[in-house]
Amino acid sequence: MRLLLLGLLAGALQACNNSPYPEGAADSNTLYTAFNERSPRYLDPTSSYSSNETPYTYQIYEPLYAYHYLKRPYTLIPRAAQAVVAPHYIGKQGQALPDDAPADQIAESVYEVKLKPGIQFAPHPAFAKDAQGHYLYHHLTREQVGGKRSPWQFEHQGTRELVAEDYVYAIKRHATTRTAAPVFGTFSEYVVGLADYGKLIRAEDKKLRAGLPPSARDKPFLDFRKWPLAGAQAVDKYTLRIRIMGKYPQWKYWMAMTFLAPVPWEADAFYAQPGMADNGLSLNTWPVGTGPYMMWDYVQDRRHVLKRNPNYRGEPYPCEGTAQDKAEGRLADCGKRTPFIDTIVFNIEKEAVPQDTKFRQGYLDIPEFDQMSYGTAYKIQMEDSPDFNKEFTDKGIVLARNVDLSSKYMGFNWLDPVVGQGDTPEQRVRNRKLRQALSIAIDWDEYNRIFPKAAGEVAQGPLPGGVFGSRHGTPEGLNPVTHKLVNGLIVRRPIEDAKKLLAEAGYPDGRDAKTGKPLVLNYDYGAPATPEAKATLDWTSKQFAKLGIQLEIRATDYNQFQDKVRRGKHQIFSWGWLADYPDAENFLFLLYGPGAKSVHDGENAANYQNPEYDRLYAKLRFMDDGPAKQAVIDQMVRILQEDAPWSWGYFPYASGAYHRWVHNGKPSIMVRDQAQYYRIDTAERARSLREWNKPIYWPLALLVLVLAGMGWWAVRMIRAREMQTAQPPDASGSLSKGR
Repeated sequence: MRLLLLGLLAGALQACNNSPYPEGAADSNTLYTAFNERSPRYLDPTSSYSSNETPYTYQIYEPLYAYHYLKRPYTLIPRAAQAVVAPHYIGKQGQALPDDAPADQIAESVYEVKLKPGIQFAPHPAFAKDAQGHYLYHHLTREQVGGKRSPWQFEHQGTRELVAEDYVYAIKRHATTRTAAPVFGTFSEYVVGLADYGKLIRAEDKKLRAGLPPSARDKPFLDFRKWPLAGAQAVDKYTLRIRIMGKYPQWKYWMAMTFLAPVPWEADAFYAQPGMADNGLSLNTWPVGTGPYMMWDYVQDRRHVLKRNPNYRGEPYPCEGTAQDKAEGRLADCGKRTPFIDTIVFNIEKEAVPQDTKFRQGYLDIPEFDQMSYGTAYKIQMEDSPDFNKEFTDKGIVLARNVDLSSKYMGFNWLDPVVGQGDTPEQRVRNRKLRQALSIAIDWDEYNRIFPKAAGEVAQGPLPGGVFGSRHGTPEGLNPVTHKLVNGLIVRRPIEDAKKLLAEAGYPDGRDAKTGKPLVLNYDYGAPATPEAKATLDWTSKQFAKLGIQLEIRATDYNQFQDKVRRGKHQIFSWGWLADYPDAENFLFLLYGPGAKSVHDGENAANYQNPEYDRLYAKLRFMDDGPAKQAVIDQMVRILQEDAPWSWGYFPYASGAYHRWVHNGKPSIMVRDQAQYYRIDTAERARSLREWNKPIYWPLALLVLVLAGMGWWAVRMIRAREMQTAQPPDASGSLSKGR
């Protein structure tokens, strides 16, 4: 019994480890982080446009350009390109124009971009060839695909050099009918011939799919190489020519996004084979790129693992930055080859409490890649709790925060008969007053106080500070519908103003003036109604209740929410925007009519339509920064403030939380390829984890003592029973007393 108890104790003490990872994980050159809810829906660069997808896409793919990791204001740098180039202009008669030619004289802007030679794609079976140079896996049957659910289950992988034609192919793919293409509407307005190319591809795809049921997952390979596109050409192996209609100064920013990442035709052909879709094999789960990392493990809604791309050439860590970067040690790795980290592990965390606990214990190096809110939340907790303050200070957790280019808003679906545009002039006036009343009642100042993790600066319109044309934070930027100037301060209008507008809209005290029925509105929320979300949803309901309006909450996961918005089945919704590039156009296009999400699959989630606004937007996109552009922006913002397609919400802070062994962390909305710049001191991490997570032995010792006591008592009882002597009864028939 003693030996058994000692064995149990030794085994318990040996296994006393609260780490969620295998033995030795802390010593490996691996960064651990988390993601929430579900796996990203689109990792195909043609389709990907959500922030929860960028932690993967920008580490795997290489657009032509990128943003300097440390410089502010944001500065474009070459990535796969040799240099950031200026366009040359062509007139209406085909003649060359000077760089300062007026926009109305420019017929085309031509970008000729040279690629860095020698860039290789990450290993993938799509490139594998036999000794005769034939592709090994381009003619597979469903039986040959079998149960394979990962590219790494194929015996052979290959690679090849990146060429200009891969970017041509990527641009053509935006005309696809096979997957979501959210910026096709925008690109087709600029890339020469792309609109007509889209019609051609739809016709060709229809021919390929003739006889197939609409629900068929296996579709013949749509080979975009067959049909040339005038606006995208490979001049030679390393030279890409892109022709843009007219003058569009913002095009250079699109070349820093994964929409302009190269797509090898071999990957498209590989994933188009029978059985691939059923096994989850596609660019949406297993991307093929030339960036520093590649997808190594993909377990739906559980875990994603990125590993260093063995074919990546390595780019030097930047040597320039701000004075703060130098003071905080972000220039110490100047000139060293990136990436520094071998593996990045993303594990799902469905609840905030265990995720927070794992970060504080050190088992998450960074809470999340795509959520720039943790720094603010932890700073506030440190201010509110001395114990929390001491813990974070003693552990040396680094918290960083700045205002960046993003927005959070509540939108009204313009297609909805109640909160949307309205079918008649009378109804349009009523609906506009209803939206204005709601915009006053929804108190974003209060929201920021109650939910500091999501805090930011209250918006008066669509443009955050930091982009040309924004008047954020100035009296000129005041939204006269929702706010007024009092003693030089911008303050929200009283709820009485909202109630007056509501009555004029035909809903006095929140009831329809004609029927007397209460006004019930639907709020579509893009996340499950978890306990963490309940406080936010309760706050939202109370904002509408101020006006006597009943709010029905329709909460779904984010993927379902996206589907609902794409089909136009939403009424009131919340969404946000992370700037693609540092220009006002990138925010104003979110309300551009031709980009209506439910109509044209663009990014105008409110489906807002206003001909005058669209006319001004069409003018704006050709303008360089200056007084004329400022005047156009001011007009557009005034139209939006009056129409109120959004309750403008707030501009969130970008803030990060990093353990002291994670070096070079800098929160940013614009820089999405940050993983290659992070460096981990694994020795410091392992030492800290041992120090912070020491086993507590006394409960085990107490348990052993209890078990020992129970064992002693059991042995004593057994021995007592064995030593009892059986005796015959006496003459009276009763048992005699034992001796």
